[in-house]
Amino acid sequence: MSRIKTIKMLGMVLAAVLIIVGILPIIRGDVLTNDSIATSIILILLGVAYLIISFKPEWTKAVFFFEGIVIGVVGYSILAFPYNIGFAIIGLLIIAIAILAYLMKLPQGMLKFFYR
Repeated sequence: MSRIKTIKMLGMVLAAVLIIVGILPIIRGDVLTNDSIATSIILILLGVAYLIISFKPEWTKAVFFFEGIVIGVVGYSILAFPYNIGFAIIGLLIIAIAILAYLMKLPQGMLKFFYR
């Protein structure tokens, strides 16, 4: 098997693990807190996003933009005070990077991740 296929396969395993870890508290019947709900939502969506990007690399910018929105909104609305501001800032940074990637205003080293 080629090196690229192996890396892609490991990525699929990582995506599956992220989704499973995100769903696990619900399946186990754990007491759901705001922290566990926010963590589950973000982990599941990161896993799904990686699967989408693996099969449709041209969607990288759109998925990255969407993930920034989700991380910012979920983190800000569900988490407690100091953490919600941090997640909102991280979400805004991800959105800004996605917009700059659309406009092709990022350094070439970063643009290669968005244009394969």
